[in-house]
Amino acid sequence: MIFPPALKKGDKIAICSPAGPIAAENVEGAAKVLRREGWEVVVMPHTLGKNGQYSGTDDERFDDLRTALLDPEIKAIVCSRGGYGVVHLMDRLERLPLAENPKWVVGFSDISALHAMLQSKGVASIHGSMTSHIKLGAGNEDNASLFGILRGERPAYTFPAHEYDRPGIATGTLLGGNLAVLAELINTPYDLLRPDTILFVEDIAEPIYKIERIFYQLRLSGVLANLRGLIVGQFTDYKPNENYADMESMIRDMTAPYNYPIAFGAPTGHVFHNVPLIEGAKVTLKVSPSGTNSIIFWR
Repeated sequence: MIFPPALKKGDKIAICSPAGPIAAENVEGAAKVLRREGWEVVVMPHTLGKNGQYSGTDDERFDDLRTALLDPEIKAIVCSRGGYGVVHLMDRLERLPLAENPKWVVGFSDISALHAMLQSKGVASIHGSMTSHIKLGAGNEDNASLFGILRGERPAYTFPAHEYDRPGIATGTLLGGNLAVLAELINTPYDLLRPDTILFVEDIAEPIYKIERIFYQLRLSGVLANLRGLIVGQFTDYKPNENYADMESMIRDMTAPYNYPIAFGAPTGHVFHNVPLIEGAKVTLKVSPSGTNSIIFWR
């Protein structure tokens, strides 16, 4: 796994919109914060554009992302927001020499597809906050963690235990993200839902039965049985169904046959407290029978 170099004062960070359109105040606010941290900010030409439900045409969004990825002076890319649209760009992104000039790419939600692309090239990336959260400043704990990662630090997180947790300790490669986005990449070269990993998952506005369907796919393919550990993040904006009052109960039942550690309620997803996670990093997951759980990133 290739880890992009740590950022130094004066390095350039690009802000681009590879999926949905973004409000200008979010980009401007995030740019001010990043400049206060000592970095130079480059807002790509179509970052504030709009073309239907996207920030630009496929060509415009690809050109912004390609330019930022290949420019040796740009050391990190912050995606302005998610939405939908990264998948339109992946066949062309795949042809780029992404491992020759690696740089940190930051984002979540639909940006999970971009993380999957980078993993296929062996490049680590950051599942973390985008412009609407970065504009809150370095005083926010998740932003402070993100900026620390960009500067070369490796975080350790703790979060409360959950009644459905399965205690244990596991060490392995951390992969995951938005489950619906990643499920669409199964059996492609960008499939992140792999055995022998510590998988983290989250989602928004997906019915329980649709997430259950994905878990069945992972069970039937053998992935679910052969994980090293599972981190269940935040599933938001859905309704109970006739079988389950919440998503966590369904995931508890789907994973009941397995013995690896499982931590529920991790602070990752479409929520205010969304810790930055390094895709492709080696981590140790500790799930306690009581008290707190932890995710520790190795150097």
